Amino acid sequence: MRVALVTVGDELLSGDTVNTNAAWLGDQLAARGVHVERATVVPDRIADIARVVNEYHAEYDAVIVTGGLGPTHDDLTMEAVATAFGRETEQNADALEWLTDHGGYQRDDLATGTADLPAGAEPLHNEVGVAPGCVVGSVYVLPGVPAEMKAMFEGIADRFSGVRRHVETVAVDEPESALVDRFEELRERFEVKVGSYPGEFVRVKLESEDESAVAAAAAWLRENATLR
Repeated sequence: MRVALVTVGDELLSGDTVNTNAAWLGDQLAARGVHVERATVVPDRIADIARVVNEYHAEYDAVIVTGGLGPTHDDLTMEAVATAFGRETEQNADALEWLTDHGGYQRDDLATGTADLPAGAEPLHNEVGVAPGCVVGSVYVLPGVPAEMKAMFEGIADRFSGVRRHVETVAVDEPESALVDRFEELRERFEVKVGSYPGEFVRVKLESEDESAVAAAAAWLRENATLR
């Protein structure tokens, strides 16, 4: 399964808020064998959100959008997703009923637009907040508040699956440039994906659907490199 992530918010682009949602979702999806192939941040602008959602919806098995939900002036994600599908937004009766029956809210207390979703969308109820999410086709729209996003994702996590990939990391105390030939040999010998992440030392990440190949590659690298 191939997935793209879209996080919405001017505050992410300006650096006022760290984009922890993309990192958390990437980790959760990878653990389920899902390949996250795009992670894009877009501003609070309907045209930009709609364009990216439309493009990724055509290219990937699923798109997860976070942020920009609610009734305030800069909460534009629902309208943008509706635009991407050529739909209007409308008050969703199921979302409104859940908010009043289970969320503990009176209809008169809810701001106008709180339960507005793209026409025909499946509502996703917000167990720890107010603004609902939704599903339109293969596009999943979740809140930007991390606690709300995590709770909502956990309710749909079983919709995302793939072949689990096994991973092992080896810490190497050599410059990354000195390891190029050994990286190539690892790929040829064991048919594993090799990632290298330099810093105080080089973290070499070995990945494959074949657990034994990962174990053998890690053992070979430990024998043929200076370890941290």
